[in-house]
Amino acid sequence: MPPPDVRARLRKADGLTQDEVAEVFGVTRVAFHRWETGQAKPRRRHLEAYVRLLSGWAAKHPEAAKPLEPTQQAG
Repeated sequence: MPPPDVRARLRKADGLTQDEVAEVFGVTRVAFHRWETGQAKPRRRHLEAYVRLLSGWAAKHPEAAKPLEPTQQAG
């Protein structure tokens, strides 16, 4: 699974909000936010689907899939 900053960039590159993705998974926005920030890991039934979604976004948006250089990260 990509690092949290990459997960958020991939979702945003696809033009989706946390609310929209959470609704598809049938979880709250807060739960999805925790997945995206690495504060929690999705349960098994959601984990494989989330990884597939992230992989698809990475293939579709390769620039968003690259980790930021230390100088590019918000400080």
